[in-house]
This record gives sequence, C-alpha cells and structure tokens, in this order.
Amino acid sequence: MEQATGVDPGPVETMFAADQASRSLGIELVRHGEGTAVLRMTVTPAMVNGHRIAHGGYLFLFADTAFACACNSHGPVTVAAAADIDFIAPAYEGDVLEATARERARYGRSGIYDVSVRRIGDSPRGARSVEGGGGGRAGEEVIAEFRGRSRSMRSTKTKESR
Repeated sequence: MEQATGVDPGPVETMFAADQASRSLGIELVRHGEGTAVLRMTVTPAMVNGHRIAHGGYLFLFADTAFACACNSHGPVTVAAAADIDFIAPAYEGDVLEATARERARYGRSGIYDVSVRRIGDSPRGARSVEGGGGGRAGEEVIAEFRGRSRSMRSTKTKESR
C-alpha cells in the first residue's frame, strides 16, 4: 500500500512494514480500515507440503497476518491472545489467496476477529464457486475460516500486558 507523500504511516502500515515474516512470503496488504483488512498471497512451491497442497502453517500465518492488521487498526499495539483455524478446502501451488479480516466485537482491551481465506480467480486445480449463503463471488472458494482473539497492550514500554 502506498502512502501519500508527507503523510505519516498509520499503525497498520507501520506494523506491516516491519513484518519481515509476512512480507518475505509475498503477502500484500491490499486495503484496510477500522477493524478490517484484506491481504493477498500466492501459494509458492516452498509452501507446498508432501501431499502437494499448501501447508496449513502457511495458511494460518496468512490468516493471522490479516487478523493482526485488522486488530491493530485502532492504534494501540494489539497481539493475539488465542486463535484457531478450520481448514475447509486445499490450496495448491499457484493459487492466489485473499484473506478478509473483520472485527466481530471489541470490549475493554479485548477483541474477536474473523478471517475468511478464499481462493480468488482460477485455480490450477479448477476452483469451485461458492454456492448458497457463502457470500462469495463467482470463481472463489473458501479455503479456511480463522477466529482470533486479541488483547491490546497497556504500554509498549513495560511488561504490564500480562
């Protein structure tokens, strides 16, 4: 994401720029707003396991990065308190994936965020369209659903966050 000249980057841009783990995997920050984020990633040969499908750890990392962008959009440094993922369909080398994170609730220093990971466009293996109440567009397939629980830090300079 590009910033206008002379404009200080916000908390999401600052965090994402420093996130070498995510950026080294080619994860792109497509857009974000308060409590939301959309990221994109292409499954590379290095991300494929012995079954020739994307390793679940990479899918978790991708969804977790979208979660981090959404929960840090409000400003205070916010970290994961817990997270889980349901793998719904395999992703394959060459698939372009999109992770959409949405804030579900914020209370005190805690929050709950849902992230949908979808295959977009054509899959090398022939993606199916989302049908029924899935809310997807033609040519998309849900790959995983992630739920993250966040906790905002009281201070970035102390160990008060516990």
